[in-house]
Amino acid sequence: MFEIKERYDIDDLRELMKVLRSENGCPWDKVQTHESIRMDVLEEAYEVAEAIDSGSKDLLKEELGDLLLQVVFHCEIEDEQKSFNFDDICDGICKKLVYRHPHVFGDIKADTPEQVLKNWDVLKSESKNEEKASDRLRSVPKLLPALMRAEKVGKRASNAGMDFRTTKEVIDRLRSEICELEEALNDGNDRKIEEELGDILFSCTNLSRFLKKDSEKALTNAINKFIIRFSGVEALLEKEGKTFSEAGPDELDALWEKAKTCSH
Repeated sequence: MFEIKERYDIDDLRELMKVLRSENGCPWDKVQTHESIRMDVLEEAYEVAEAIDSGSKDLLKEELGDLLLQVVFHCEIEDEQKSFNFDDICDGICKKLVYRHPHVFGDIKADTPEQVLKNWDVLKSESKNEEKASDRLRSVPKLLPALMRAEKVGKRASNAGMDFRTTKEVIDRLRSEICELEEALNDGNDRKIEEELGDILFSCTNLSRFLKKDSEKALTNAINKFIIRFSGVEALLEKEGKTFSEAGPDELDALWEKAKTCSH
C-alpha cells in the first residue's frame, strides 16, 4: 500500500507509478502505452519551456514535475516488460555525461564553452557511428519543429565546413530566394511555389543563426506582437461601432498603423 507522507522523493514517485499501473490501480493509467502518451511528453516539454519564459519558479517546479512523471511513466511500462527501468536510464545518462565531458573527467583540454561544444559534437557523432557529415544532418530528429530542425541542420552543415561567410551573404541569398518565389508565382507553378517558399524559410533560419538569434523565439515574439496589434485594431473598430468585415482595406491599414504606434 502506498504510504501517504508530508514529503515525497523520486523513489516514492516510482512506487506511486507502480501502484497506478497495478491490477487494482487506476483504470486509465494501467492501459496506457508508449504510443498513447507519446504526445504528452512533447506537451509537457513545451510547458516547461513556457514556464521558463514566464520567470515563475513555482510554475517551473510544477512543470518539471509533470515532465519527470512522463519519464517515470515510460520507464515503468518497460520495467513491466523486464526491458529496462529508471535505474538503467540514470546509469545510461551518467555514463554518457562522463564520456562527453573528457575535459572534466579526462585529460582533454577545453577552456571555453565553444571548445566544449565542439568536443561534444565530435564525441556525440562517434558514439552514434556517424561516419559522414551528411549522417549528422540526417540524425537531426524529423519531429522537431521545422524552424528548430532547420537551425540545427544549418549549424551541423557549418560545423562540417559548408556555410556562408558573412551575414550579408545570407541576406543576399534570402533576396535571391524571394525573387525565385516571385518567378514561381508568375509561372503559376504550385509545386515550385511551395518549394521556393520553403527555401525562403530555410534562409531565414540561416540568418537567425548568423545573428545568433533563436528562430522559434523570434517568431513567437512576432506572433505575440501581431495578436496585441490585432487586438488594438479591433478595439479601435469597436469604438467606431464597426467589425472587421465592415471596414475597408485602407481603413484597416490606417488603424493598423495607429495600433502599432500605441503598442510601442
